[in-house]
Amino acid sequence: MLRPLFDGARRYHAEALRRIDRAHLVMLVETGILGAAQGAAIAGALQAMDREIRLDDLAYGGDVEDYFFHMERELKARVGPDIGGRLHTARSRNDIDHTFLKLGLKPRVDRLLAACRKLLATLIEVAARDRDVLIVAYTHGQPAQPTTHGHYLAAMSEVLIRDMERLEAARAIVDLCPMGAAAITTSGFPISRQRVAELLGFAAPQRNSYSCIAATDYLTSVYSAIVLLFLHLGRPIQDFQFWSSFEVGQLYLPNAFVQVSSIMPQKRNPVPLEHLRHLSSQAVGRARAVVDVMHNTPFTDMTDSEAETHEMGYQVFDVAQRVLDLLTATLQACRIDSERVAANLSRSCATITELADWLVRSEGLSFRQGHEIAAEVARAVVAMSGDLPTDGYPAFVLAFERHVGRKPVADAAEFARMVSPEHFVAVRDRFGGPAPAAMDPALAGYRVALDAFAARAAAIAAREAAAADELKRRIQDVAKGG
Repeated sequence: MLRPLFDGARRYHAEALRRIDRAHLVMLVETGILGAAQGAAIAGALQAMDREIRLDDLAYGGDVEDYFFHMERELKARVGPDIGGRLHTARSRNDIDHTFLKLGLKPRVDRLLAACRKLLATLIEVAARDRDVLIVAYTHGQPAQPTTHGHYLAAMSEVLIRDMERLEAARAIVDLCPMGAAAITTSGFPISRQRVAELLGFAAPQRNSYSCIAATDYLTSVYSAIVLLFLHLGRPIQDFQFWSSFEVGQLYLPNAFVQVSSIMPQKRNPVPLEHLRHLSSQAVGRARAVVDVMHNTPFTDMTDSEAETHEMGYQVFDVAQRVLDLLTATLQACRIDSERVAANLSRSCATITELADWLVRSEGLSFRQGHEIAAEVARAVVAMSGDLPTDGYPAFVLAFERHVGRKPVADAAEFARMVSPEHFVAVRDRFGGPAPAAMDPALAGYRVALDAFAARAAAIAAREAAAADELKRRIQDVAKGG
C-alpha cells in the first residue's frame, strides 16, 4: 500500500525535500542549534548523496515507511546515527509534508498563470483587431442584437482577468511556509521560521502553527480557482461551437483547425472546439474532485490532504495547459464571416431595438409605443423573409400611422441608416458599450491589467531565483564549516 507513496515522493517531490533539508540545516547552523562541525558533516553527506544516488534506481522495499525515512537512513549511514539524526531537530514530517507539497504546487500555478497571460494577450490583440467587426449577439439561443467580435472578446477578457486574480490570491496562500510548525505547536528550540521561508523562496512563514498542518485552504483555494477558470472558459467555447455550425456560420476556422469526415467529403468538423469543450470539463471535474476529497475531513494533520491527493491534482494542470494553449491558437486563427453575419442580422431584424429607441428620441413617443411599432415592423419583415433596411420602411409607415395617427418624420433613407447594424453599434458609445469610444479605453485598461500580472509574476520569479542562489551559496559555506 505504501509503495505508490514512495514512488510519488521520488518522482514528484524529491527536489523539494532536498531543498527543505538544506534550508533547515542552514537555519540550524545559523541559530547555533547545530555546531559548525556537525553542520559541515551533514552538508557534505547531503552533497555526496546528490552525486551518488540515482532516484530512478530507488525502489520501495518495505523496510522503511516512506521516502523521507529512506533518505534519513542513508544520511545516518554516511555520518553516523548521532550526527545524521540531528538534521531532524525541531521539525516533523507534518511541516515537511505541507512545505514540499506547496513547493510542488507553486510552479504549476505559475505555469498556469503564464498560459493565462498568453491567452489574455491574445484576447486583447484579437479584440483590438476585430474592434469594428460585426457579429450577431445571441440571448436564449436566438439572435438578439448586433455587437462586435471585439466587444465579445473584451467580455471574455474581463472574466479571465477576474479568474486570474482569484488564482493569484490562491497562489499567495500557497506562498506561506509551514516549516517550523513541527508537529503542531512549533518547537522549544530557538529556530528561525523566517530564515527557512526566505531560503525556500516563500513570501513569508505561515503564522499559526496549527494552521500550518491543519489548514488545507491552500489546496482548496487553488483548485476552486481552477474550477471557476475553466467553467467560465467553457461558456464562450460553447458559443464558438454554435457560431461555427453550418446554419449559423458566423465563425470560420481555417483548414488547419478542422477535420474531414472519413465518409462525408463535404464535412468541415471544427474539432478543436470539441476538444476545448471536453477538456475544459475535464479540468473542472478533476479540480472539483480534489476539493471534494477535503469535504468532512478533520481539522488536523491527515493523509487526505497530502501526496496522493496532490498527485491526482497535478493531472488537472496538464489538462488545463492543453486547453489554454489550444484556445490561444484557435482565437489567433479564427475569423468572423462578415457575409454570414450580415445575412443573419438582416433575416433576424436584430437591429430593431434601435428603431424603438429612435422613435423615443426623434418622434417623442414612449418606449412602449416605440417597442410595439418596432415589433410590428419586425413581424412583417420576417414574414416576407425580407431585409429590414430595404424592405422594412413600408411596414414601418403603416405601423407608425396606426399607432400615432400621423406620418413619421424619417424617410426611407433615414430609416435604412437608422436600422443598419453599423449605426446600431456606433450610437452605443456609453461606458462598456461596443462603439470605439467605449472600446478603446476598455482595451487600454485590459492591457494595464496584463502588464500588472506580468510584473507580479516577474517579481515572484526574481525573489525565488534569488532564494535558490542564496540557499546554494549557504549550503556550500556550511559544508566548509562556515
